[in-house]
Amino acid sequence: MIHPTVEELSKGQINRYELVVGVAKCARIVTDEYVAMRARAQKMIDNRETDKPLSALIDPVYKDQKAVKIAIRQIQEGRFILKRPEIIAD
Repeated sequence: MIHPTVEELSKGQINRYELVVGVAKCARIVTDEYVAMRARAQKMIDNRETDKPLSALIDPVYKDQKAVKIAIRQIQEGRFILKRPEIIAD
């Protein structure tokens, strides 16, 4: 069984489709954070500000886990909040 379940993540407020779209958007944010972190680390190495290897300068959570898994965990922890978009009728 996969944990957390769809019901635990959605809290009865959104359907599965909305959950998948929300997790994908959060995973994209996580990926962007990783790319920025890697670029900062590479810049530090290029400018000789540190003698540590690239892998030591990147948060282990980001380099050791997939973006979707990190996004799901962060949704569960409340860092990301999934909301339904408001539909405005004419």
